[in-house]
Amino acid sequence: MTQTSSRFFDEIARLMNDATGVAQGVRREFDTLFRSQAERILRDLDVVPREEFDAVKDMARLAREENEALKARLDALEAKLAKKNAGSGPSA
Repeated sequence: MTQTSSRFFDEIARLMNDATGVAQGVRREFDTLFRSQAERILRDLDVVPREEFDAVKDMARLAREENEALKARLDALEAKLAKKNAGSGPSA
């Protein structure tokens, strides 16, 4: 009886192990299918990849900083010009 029950449990353990392997295979297949469908939907929606979004965001930040620096420079030049024009007012 011990030999028979041991063999029975060995067979049950083997079946469970095989079932676990099959379940893992199904899970991998589902993950692959889900990922490919999600990528297809995102492509159809014309969504920008994160890397491109970050690159454009950095470009916009740099342009804004440059614009602010140029504005400050223009303000300083206009103030200098206004001061120069005020100093050389109308002469009699």
